[in-house]
Amino acid sequence: MKHHLLAGAAAGALLLIAGQACAAEAAATDAGASVEELVVYGKGESRQVQQIAVQEIEQAAPGTSPIKMVEKLPGVNFQSADAFGAYEWSTRISIRGFNQNQLGFTLDGVPLGDMSYGNHNGLHISRAIMSEDLGGVELAQGSGSLNTASASNLGGTLKFVSRDPSSKFGVFAAGTLGSDNMYRGFLRLETGDLPSGGRAYLSYAKQDTDKWKGYGVQKQQQIDFKFVQPIGEGKVSAFYDWSQRRENDYQDLSLEMIKRLGYGFDNISNNYALANQIANTALTHYLTKGTSGDPAYCVSDPGDGTNSYAAPIKCNDDAYFDAGGLRDDKLWSIKGEMPFGDMFNATAQIYGHTNKGQGTWYAPLNPSPNYGVPGATTNNSSISYRTTEYNIDRSGVVLGGDLTLGAHLVRLGGWYEDNDFEQARRYYGLDAAANNRDSLAFQSNPYKTRWHYAFNTKTTQVSLEDNWTVTDALKVNFGFKSLKVENKAKFLDGYGPLVNSGQIQSKDSFLPQVGANYKLNENSEVFGSYTENMRAFVSAATAGPFSTTQAGFDAIKGKLKPESSKTFEAGWRFKTADFQGVIAAYHVKFDNRLLATASGSGVAGNPSVLSNVGSVTTNGFETAGTWNITDAFSLFGSYAYNDSSFDDDVRNGSGGLVAKTAGKSLPDAPKSIANLSLAYDQNGWHGALAAHYTGERYITYTNDLSVPAVTTLDLSLGYTFEGEGLTKGLEIQANVTNLLDKDYVSTIGSHGFSNSGDSQTLLAGAPRQMFVTVRKQF
Repeated sequence: MKHHLLAGAAAGALLLIAGQACAAEAAATDAGASVEELVVYGKGESRQVQQIAVQEIEQAAPGTSPIKMVEKLPGVNFQSADAFGAYEWSTRISIRGFNQNQLGFTLDGVPLGDMSYGNHNGLHISRAIMSEDLGGVELAQGSGSLNTASASNLGGTLKFVSRDPSSKFGVFAAGTLGSDNMYRGFLRLETGDLPSGGRAYLSYAKQDTDKWKGYGVQKQQQIDFKFVQPIGEGKVSAFYDWSQRRENDYQDLSLEMIKRLGYGFDNISNNYALANQIANTALTHYLTKGTSGDPAYCVSDPGDGTNSYAAPIKCNDDAYFDAGGLRDDKLWSIKGEMPFGDMFNATAQIYGHTNKGQGTWYAPLNPSPNYGVPGATTNNSSISYRTTEYNIDRSGVVLGGDLTLGAHLVRLGGWYEDNDFEQARRYYGLDAAANNRDSLAFQSNPYKTRWHYAFNTKTTQVSLEDNWTVTDALKVNFGFKSLKVENKAKFLDGYGPLVNSGQIQSKDSFLPQVGANYKLNENSEVFGSYTENMRAFVSAATAGPFSTTQAGFDAIKGKLKPESSKTFEAGWRFKTADFQGVIAAYHVKFDNRLLATASGSGVAGNPSVLSNVGSVTTNGFETAGTWNITDAFSLFGSYAYNDSSFDDDVRNGSGGLVAKTAGKSLPDAPKSIANLSLAYDQNGWHGALAAHYTGERYITYTNDLSVPAVTTLDLSLGYTFEGEGLTKGLEIQANVTNLLDKDYVSTIGSHGFSNSGDSQTLLAGAPRQMFVTVRKQF
């Protein structure tokens, strides 16, 4: 009940403040002049847009993922099992009911793909740039601009921007210590203005932390480099990022496991003998008693006292020995911006990205090749070491041009990308006596390859838009983009009923976007827009149309349609001398939802294939506001209500009912999300106390199970020394996450969603953690 009261209080407070703002509007002479714009509300836009400023980013705990920065904005549902939002297996963001792989992400205009785990066409923002080098974040909840380089943005778009180098030579250093042996060191060297007029910086960061439960580490090293060279009225900028990330996984949980084992239960990475015992018991159960499903499915203790697991473990999937994620990335871009007279400005950008990755797992029910062989001393474990391996090599170009013709600003955009992606599932032998493999080291020489694919994806997008200033008060924009994505797959080696080769295409030559912004006065405006978008098919063996048999792919390749969306939104922005805010409402129609379903009778051996299973209707509203209470205190609040529900039941290829989902809510789409943050900044002191409320979230398509609503608090407090001497530019900051030490479920859907019933697809949120940072500008 108290969670609902908080959400209602947040909404009520914002609406009350909005009413006060309306009353004060006529009296405001220079509204916004004194407002500290840590959140910028998109003045002049025809879409719902907000920006997070650098000052807001700096108050987060160092090492916090840039994607976590937007969780306070309306409509955003962000979850992660770690305090930093950087543990990629658990990191999830959804906006207005659209999940992470249905959103768009860019850094300085460079596409980051759909930012899903095991990304086939990009990388996570945590690996693309350090939070200390971030210059800002822009969120468009409904749709990004037409020229956004993304083939997945059915819903919102996040644009990240790197900071520019300083014009002054200097060194910035920072060190952080905190809970679970966490430490982070950061160093940035600024060249200042060079003889050529250019300037650059080079940054390095190293972060290590133990897992907050169980055994293992999560660590990252990263280098950022940026160079900006003015050329006449234009400039050329170059950016390079190198990242090496290694992380041990947390154990995925179910509701039953949480009740039986608790939120603190985790993998047994400190007990290799027990892991072998559990796997051996599972194999014995499977071979002697059988199982009703896939051998990889949990084999439960029969409960008859034979071959029982070690208490309290009742299933081979309760706990694994270990699992991990390894990612090495290199990302670069070169961008030129040049005006040609007063009428035309052109931009041209080339970029490249390479990635090497492995997802690792000590897999029960997959014994090493010498298991059970008399006298064998190597490769004889009841477990094998399974990997999913990734290699990305992509490059592209992004073009843009602005042409001013009187009251018209015509914008042209173009994007082309060629992406080669290899993905493989491999197995490596383990010894029974002792663990002979490092879960955070790349493996070689497997004893078995399940499958190995080479994919190629070519993306072409062009856009055209006219921004017309009709009068001083009215601006309208209208345009469209044309998107074509060609996916090809080639099976290289392995075994089993897989796709040998295939080709499929996503194409829509006319995806319109229209909008209008009307200025009621200098401090108040209304806006509205309509947008159509398409999400291209995924080129991967673990998702998308290629994740089936050759027969299954051949059955769908000619009739499968890409997911699409139609978004209507309208709202009002307003501000006074000490308040600014926004209220918006939206309606979204999401068509051709893709889901893996049986193509016919299972008895006949028909494969599970990707199918269009109907549509989703979403309605909602959002409100957010910043109130400067005094020169020192400010209050930010946001509230969003979202109702996303399925329009259809799920049926298989023969028309048989698979799940009664019509009228049910989407999983991981809370109806209410609210934020309140009280901030202080004066005389060198700064701090913030932030409350974040997430409503009930369903974990199945039929809504038979859910996780409860939760409210968490975060605290930051810092002091910046003023004056001259050694302390000039010195800052000390403390951050406390999950201040009240709540036990709660953070991520849901880590292993996807089922139609009904409990499953291991949940991750527990991190407990209270504390970090202290010292920064110094030299």
